[in-house]
Amino acid sequence: MPLDFNRQIIEEFRTNAGRLGGPFEGWVLLLLTTTGARSGKEHTVPLGFVEDGDRLLVVGSAGGSDRHPHWYHNVLAHPAVTVERGTETWRATAVPAAGPERDELFAKVVAAAPGYADYQKGTDRVLPVVVLRRAPAPEDGSA
Repeated sequence: MPLDFNRQIIEEFRTNAGRLGGPFEGWVLLLLTTTGARSGKEHTVPLGFVEDGDRLLVVGSAGGSDRHPHWYHNVLAHPAVTVERGTETWRATAVPAAGPERDELFAKVVAAAPGYADYQKGTDRVLPVVVLRRAPAPEDGSA
């Protein structure tokens, strides 16, 4: 997605406590802030997700592109991320699933959001599934 397009979604998300209107009305998204693999700068992207118990699953679909999205390369380099969901913001660890676990989680994602199967059919690369686990709160109560 083009940067300006993402910026509009991010601004609307933050202004309306995670609710979106227009063509995105009813969509359930989160904002994922990563640290750039090369730049070291923060980057925020809106992503669809699937809940799986106490963790969230996001897919590096890039709309079925033949390249992984930038945010995926960022979490490989820097797995500490920030998640915004509705009015909540928290630190999390992003861990790409591999092998049979990835396949099992992708099946869960497709069961909840069948469009990801179409993205997978449209590319030769294996779409990564990334598990977002909430990081424990600091014992001193900060953050």
